[in-house]
Amino acid sequence: MGWPLSPGTCLLLCLLAQLCPCRPPALLLPPDAEKTPSYWNEGARRRLESALALQPVARRAKNIILFMGDGMGLPTMSAARIYKGQLAGGSGEESVLAMETFPHVALAKTYTIDRQVPDSAGTGTAYLCGVKANAKTLGLSGAAVYGKCRTTFGNEVDSILHRARLAGKSVGIVTTTRVQHASPGAAYAHSASRSWYADANMPKEALRDGCKDIAYQLVHNTDINVILGGGRMYMTPKRTPDPEYPEDPAQNGTRKDGLDLIAEWLNAKQGARYVWDKKGLDAVQDDSVSHLMGLFEPKDLKYELNRNASTDPSIVEMTEKAIRILRRNPNGFFLFVEDDRVPRAGGRIDHGHHSGRAKQALMEAVMLDRAVARAGELTSPSDTLTVVTADHSHVFTFGGNTLRGTSIFGLAPKKAKDKRAYTSILYGNGPGYSIRDGSRPAASLPDYRQQAAVPLETETHSGEDVVVLAQGPMAHVFHGVQEQHYIAHAMAYAACLEPYATEPGCRAARRASHGTQCSSQPLLALLALCVAGHVVGG
Repeated sequence: MGWPLSPGTCLLLCLLAQLCPCRPPALLLPPDAEKTPSYWNEGARRRLESALALQPVARRAKNIILFMGDGMGLPTMSAARIYKGQLAGGSGEESVLAMETFPHVALAKTYTIDRQVPDSAGTGTAYLCGVKANAKTLGLSGAAVYGKCRTTFGNEVDSILHRARLAGKSVGIVTTTRVQHASPGAAYAHSASRSWYADANMPKEALRDGCKDIAYQLVHNTDINVILGGGRMYMTPKRTPDPEYPEDPAQNGTRKDGLDLIAEWLNAKQGARYVWDKKGLDAVQDDSVSHLMGLFEPKDLKYELNRNASTDPSIVEMTEKAIRILRRNPNGFFLFVEDDRVPRAGGRIDHGHHSGRAKQALMEAVMLDRAVARAGELTSPSDTLTVVTADHSHVFTFGGNTLRGTSIFGLAPKKAKDKRAYTSILYGNGPGYSIRDGSRPAASLPDYRQQAAVPLETETHSGEDVVVLAQGPMAHVFHGVQEQHYIAHAMAYAACLEPYATEPGCRAARRASHGTQCSSQPLLALLALCVAGHVVGG
């Protein structure tokens, strides 16, 4: 029998029980208003009225911004929505992503010519160049063969970024991965292998046959006004110390040809600026800067959750800087923004999933959504077409009958048959698979990887359709279920870019533009006739 407790001790223990940080957080209960039919009926009526008032913006787009969440399938978007709401102190389920406010929605089929489940190079060629292609190839038609340099020549296809530049628009790339990676690479490169980042990454046969590495093409192919991301090591000669990590030889330049592509780029561009940290990026305020290259890591940028906010820019900050430079062009601009952060794959959303670390992936998705919101503040839907999509999805899901308000990273309310708890978020395959003596590790372990059904070194992509969201001029052409390459065509049509530059609608738009400048002439002619008639009649 224990010692009797005094009333004061009992009171103290009760207070400690209420304040103890070890106690699991209470669920946020839904507001009482949700329990009444009027709450749902009135909300539905407001949305219905908004839908009935929706009118397509039929004019042509001056600017285009394409946001691409690498690996951001529908399950990732749904989980990111909840995470966003929970970061703001809510239960999360009722939260709304900025991209989800876009009025026009479509689905895109992501398969490539040779794969049911795609990679980021084949999909990038589809949504940027307008043709389906083979996996692992960049900016080439399906006639090109992966890894075969000679199949490059004659099979090149131009991206919408390249076509926008030819039309006189400013163009830019923002990515959280290396700028030579598959997704941004499809915007400017023609390569039989997505892995040919620098000449040091290419086989001797490809070099002999005349193929150029992706970093070389970044500087020499299309005149790109803004380039922001990672990938410093592929731009400088072998053994060149990195400016941020000069004592780490693993971060040195890798080029065997001795070229300093950063210096070449600076020398070839008037009004060009190069930066490698946030301080340098913030200092770019001069209106005379027409070209900006910012390479903030030797390879990929750090995950948002690991980012040093004082030295490394966020995707939001990079997007804002790009827009402020590009929008100076009176002819408009095209901007490609990608969040794609796992050391062996695409952007940082994609990277987080590949490593089975869902929290990293979802934070990247939330940051991409913040970039979408900031871009909306800096532009107008009256002249800017904004599109948000993904290149592919992942074998990622969340379930387990969790209660409303449960942390998106929390446990399902019931244990599995092996009597162990399991997280709501699960992967179909990946490094999170771990069974020792018939059991799984506890979900409370630090640096926990969400559980996976099939053991793989890295988690894989999935093959389901991805969502396409759009607002602005011609956004209504994004509808239904489309092939992924349709995205590039819809954007080109909206902005009167090749192959749609001579469409009747584009000619009419140009005539209307000229007519606005001379709109007073018919009125003056009519006035002159009236005056003449008055004189004659008088």
